[in-house]
Amino acid sequence: MIYGMYLSATGMMTNTHQQDVIANNIANADTNGFKRSMALVRSRDVEAKAMRAAGLSNKLLDNIGGGQLLSPTYYDLTQGTIEQTGNPLDTAISGKGFLAVRDGDNQVRLTRAGTLMIDPQGKLITAQGYPVLDKDKKPIELPNVPQHELTIGKGGEIRRGQEQLAQLGLFDTTNSNGLRPIGENLMALVGDAQLVPGKGELLGGAVEKSNVEPANELTRLMEVQRLLEANANMIKYQDSTLAKLVNEVGKIG
Repeated sequence: MIYGMYLSATGMMTNTHQQDVIANNIANADTNGFKRSMALVRSRDVEAKAMRAAGLSNKLLDNIGGGQLLSPTYYDLTQGTIEQTGNPLDTAISGKGFLAVRDGDNQVRLTRAGTLMIDPQGKLITAQGYPVLDKDKKPIELPNVPQHELTIGKGGEIRRGQEQLAQLGLFDTTNSNGLRPIGENLMALVGDAQLVPGKGELLGGAVEKSNVEPANELTRLMEVQRLLEANANMIKYQDSTLAKLVNEVGKIG
């Protein structure tokens, strides 16, 4: 009986995490450049070999399995819809690649959110205020340049008329699994992932929308909520049965 409660408890833990991830996806359905997260699960294998060695193996329980465990979260890097905005500094990425910025700790971070603007100091920044980097990972500065006079080419060239003033950096990573969202639509490199030049194209006057499909996420959310409720009910049922076993079975009248 206790074993069954453990299985339902692991189910509740994974279902709760899945629910949180899906809710975050839905909340960012309208966030430019957002990439949906996928909370994956895997079966938790029983220690059958070790149990057999200790003479404690149970064929029935071995076949039941050990419940669920969370797998590392996968980030869906599928391209979102590209939408024209008319803002000459807005930049969408067609294909693979990321824009690079520096955060408050002076660390290089990656983003697909291409809503760009010039701050009062003449620096090119994201909507969150982070400096955008050029191909040499240096902040781009465009002092005393009217924003409406600028254009961005497919290679990231920022021009005023025929004059090239700067070039946006387009980067990718050697390991797509080496990216971790850190909030504010930024991704950090983790593990052995390294920056390499991106192979996509930059489209000025446009932004990439989120790749979240709200209808699909809502459907999945309802499925997970039903699983969570079922696991919670199973724990209540098993707890009730266990209470009867302890308090009533074998009771001397």
